[in-house]
Amino acid sequence: MIEWNEQQRMIQKMVRDFVAKEVVPNLDDIEYNGVPPYDILRKMIKTFGMDVMATQNFEKRIAREKAGDQAPREDDGEGGGSGEQAAMTMIPIIELSRHAQGLVTAMGVSMGLAGGAIMSKGTLAQKERWALPLLTLEKVGAWAISEPNSGSDAFGQMKTLARRDGNDGYVINGSKTWITNGPFADTIILICKLDEEGVEPRDRKIVSFILDSGMEGLEQSKPFKKMGIGSSPTGELFFSDLKVGADRLLGGSETAYGRSGAKATFMQERAGVAAMALGMVERALELSTAYARDREQFGRPIGDNQLIQLKLAKMEVARANLQNMVFRYIEMTAAGKRMTLAEASAMKLYAAQAAMEVSTEAVQIHGGYGYMRESRVEQLMRDAKILQIYAGTDEMQVIAIARDLIGRD
Repeated sequence: MIEWNEQQRMIQKMVRDFVAKEVVPNLDDIEYNGVPPYDILRKMIKTFGMDVMATQNFEKRIAREKAGDQAPREDDGEGGGSGEQAAMTMIPIIELSRHAQGLVTAMGVSMGLAGGAIMSKGTLAQKERWALPLLTLEKVGAWAISEPNSGSDAFGQMKTLARRDGNDGYVINGSKTWITNGPFADTIILICKLDEEGVEPRDRKIVSFILDSGMEGLEQSKPFKKMGIGSSPTGELFFSDLKVGADRLLGGSETAYGRSGAKATFMQERAGVAAMALGMVERALELSTAYARDREQFGRPIGDNQLIQLKLAKMEVARANLQNMVFRYIEMTAAGKRMTLAEASAMKLYAAQAAMEVSTEAVQIHGGYGYMRESRVEQLMRDAKILQIYAGTDEMQVIAIARDLIGRD
C-alpha cells in the first residue's frame, strides 16, 4: 500500500470536512473551557453510520455465540478485521488528531478499551448487558488500571484490592488515577488485585470487574487540569467498601481478564498512537510550511533560510515514516498478521518521539507567534507529550523492544 485508494480518500475528505465544521469552531470549549467532548463524538458516530455498523456487528456476534460459535470473525468486526476495516479505523484517528488528539483518546478508551474488553473477554450475559452502549458511545466507558504510586509498574505497585465477601461477592477498596473518561464514565472496567490471605502483594492475582456509575462506594472526581489533550477528560476513581457480585467479574471468573488481558489491551493502543502522531505531524508541517512562505524577515520569506528548510525537511521525513508505518499496519492486518511486541513497541516509540520533535520545531519556526494559543502549534506541542507517556512510556518501550528481541519476558 503506497497511498489511500479512491474510496478511502473520499472518506478522508468527509471526515476532514466534518472536523472543520463541528470540531474546529468548538475547539476552545472542549480543549480549555471544560465542555465534555461526547456530544461532538456522538454526532460524528451518527453522521458516518458507525453506530449502525457497531450494532449490526454486535447482533451478529451475539447470535453466533448463542448458537454455540464462540470464534470471532472478520465480518462482525472482531478478530482483527480486514485491511479495509483497519484503514477506515485509522482515517478518523488521523483527521481528528490534526486538531484535537484528545477526542481520539476519549473515544478510543470508551469504545475500544472498555467496550473491547467486554466483547473479547466478557460472558454472553455481560456483553448483552453492557457492551453495545459502549460500542456506540451511547454510554461513556473507562478502563482503570493506573494508580497514584504505580507508574510503569502497574501490576507490581497496585494497591487497590478486591476481597472475597461470602460465596458470591467482593468488596473493593482503593483508588485509580489518570483515568481517561473517569469523571463522566457510565461503565468502568476496573483492574485490581485479589486480597488473598498468605499471598505476597506482588504475587496476588489480577482480577477485573465491570462497574456502573452511581454505585454505593464509588466516587468519580472532577476532571483534572492537564498540560494537553483537554478534550479528553481525565480524573480519579475512589472505592470505599464497594460491594459487587460475581456477575460483575469480567469473564465470569477470577482468571478471565488478568495480567494477559490487560497487557493485550496495551498492545492494542500502540498502532493507534502512530495514526495520532501522523495527524499531528501532518498538521504541524502544513502550518509551518505556510508560515515559512508568508513570514518575512530581513526582506525575504523565512523559508529561504536554510536552517528553516532543514527543519521542514526533517518534518517531511517524519511524516513519510509515520505514513509508511500506518500503511504497513493496514497491510499486515489485511494479510492476517500481527506485529511482534518489538515491532509494536518500536512503532509507538518512534511515533511519540517524532510527534514531539516535529511539534517542537513547529513552535520554533513560528517564533513568538508559535507560543500563542492562536497559532495552534503550541497545542500540538503540548498534546504530543502525552504520546511519550501513556500506553507505556518511551523508556518502557525501549525495554519491551530489547526484551522481545533477545527472548526475555
